[in-house]
Amino acid sequence: MMEANYCLLPGRGVLRLSGADAHPFLQALITRDLDSLSPSRAAYGALLTPQGKYLFDFFLCLQGDDLLLETEAERLETLAKRLNMYRLRADVTIETLAWEVHAAFGADAGTALDLTGVGAAKSFDDGIAFLDPRLNAAGARIIAPSGKAGSLLAAAGLNLAEAEDYDYFRLGLALPDGGKDLVVDKSLMLESNFEALHGVDFDKGCFVGQELTARTKYRALVRKRLLPVQIDGPLPDPDTPLMAGEREVGNMRSARNDRGLALVRLDRLAEAGGMAQGLRAGAATVALELPAWADFELPEAAT
Repeated sequence: MMEANYCLLPGRGVLRLSGADAHPFLQALITRDLDSLSPSRAAYGALLTPQGKYLFDFFLCLQGDDLLLETEAERLETLAKRLNMYRLRADVTIETLAWEVHAAFGADAGTALDLTGVGAAKSFDDGIAFLDPRLNAAGARIIAPSGKAGSLLAAAGLNLAEAEDYDYFRLGLALPDGGKDLVVDKSLMLESNFEALHGVDFDKGCFVGQELTARTKYRALVRKRLLPVQIDGPLPDPDTPLMAGEREVGNMRSARNDRGLALVRLDRLAEAGGMAQGLRAGAATVALELPAWADFELPEAAT
């Protein structure tokens, strides 16, 4: 039996950017270099504040000459308004689509959709299917007009699952999910692992918030990290303090069952004994982990 599942992600939606200036308009704003984007290659990026703080993250793909942005459904209109603030006289039309987003996940998800390689994309009926550009193991996304994709995914041999199943899957890969794990007007890209997850380019030219983001990288100023945790005990709420004894070393973000993400202060973690130190979040015991894909190391105990 094929080891691949699919589910509707009701919390996701799609924007379309069309017009002669759509590509250069978005290229000047976001963290990702759109020159890597093609009908056969999707990308992942973000729009920041001028101070380099998180506003929106999204997947990007091409349909003809149009740019499609897949992001949080409840913030689609807010993203459209923010983009329109920058539009001025540019020939760009920004519209919300009545589309659905599905996730395909599991060992054979790419095979079922005939996709190979991080970010690989293809037409899927009237929509687009693409492998998650962040991570090879993260499966695929399918964006399509409402009611179109589900039956086609079942016909391809994928097993119907729930959004909660995908949520548990992505937590196991330490992948953030928009506002569940990133704080608007506060989170920094490198603290949120966007470089390791192919969400920011430092050789693309300017983007909104580039100065702080580049300074954080080149001056090695990453003081926090969004990290996966294993949870033993009652599930802690988001923002529950992560405690090493009496010392707060971080805060929980999203969690499900025995998996979660937490934003951790690296200096406090070292002072508290490093990775080996037992931590608590509310009534639960929490063990920090280093993601398998990490391009960074975590501090040992301070001496």
